[in-house]
Amino acid sequence: MSKAERQVGREAEAAMPRVLCHTDALTAAASSDVAVLWKLAESGRQLDANLVRLTPGRHVAPHAEPNLDVLVLVVAGDGVLGAGPRDEPQSLTTGALLWLPHGSTRSITAGDDGLAYLTVHRRRPGLQIGQAP
Repeated sequence: MSKAERQVGREAEAAMPRVLCHTDALTAAASSDVAVLWKLAESGRQLDANLVRLTPGRHVAPHAEPNLDVLVLVVAGDGVLGAGPRDEPQSLTTGALLWLPHGSTRSITAGDDGLAYLTVHRRRPGLQIGQAP
């Protein structure tokens, strides 16, 4: 088999639908304060995705993502979504699906049971080295 034929085979395999992980098993085994338990790492992907676990009381500090909308699915536990300074915090429980529009300020704090959530957004472009003008 030629190098080109092997490459075509790898690309065809990468395009096949498949189960990537089981979130309940990953979240049950997590032990650190804040951890990325899983990352989408498939070559040729158009999305980035992460499974994040926060232990009770831990948080992701307020921040804004200027360029990307982010979809968040709570897969275990509970917590609070903090938004901008004028917005009321929102309770998070298993099954909550959130949309975080680009430019919005947000924070996430785990409740008494900890919090695990899946984030999905368009893939960030890689760093490119340009020439000075």
